[in-house]
Amino acid sequence: MKKILIINGPNLNMLGKREPDIYGDITLKAIEAKIKNLSQKVRVEVSFFQSNSEGEIITEIQKAQETFDGIIINPAGYSHTSIAIRDAIAAIKLPVIEVHISNIYAREDFRKHSYISEVCMGQIAGFGVDGYLFALIRLAHHNL
Repeated sequence: MKKILIINGPNLNMLGKREPDIYGDITLKAIEAKIKNLSQKVRVEVSFFQSNSEGEIITEIQKAQETFDGIIINPAGYSHTSIAIRDAIAAIKLPVIEVHISNIYAREDFRKHSYISEVCMGQIAGFGVDGYLFALIRLAHHNL
């Protein structure tokens, strides 16, 4: 059975409280429950990790290669600032899909560039929570 790691970056632990006009009122726990439910249907095992710390995210990406078959990452604000997370993804031999709840290309100019996307197999932005589900389906069916 394939194992997929879902990594959520800074401030995503505040979902449900943080800017509901942009991110909705769903919590991270509720998103994880939706992903878990779908994972059973597509027969993959999922694990979740959230951190507000860039270094912890990098360490988790590096360790993932030992256990997982793919990663779904919402690097949040680090998408636009972290060359270190980009380099960690580039260094591993796993397929990675970048997810954003909001459409980063329809927001502030500084959000329109992602350092992460160029080292991912794809990016899904603007479809809310469904972006995670689309990414999970894609990795479930990807020849790993």
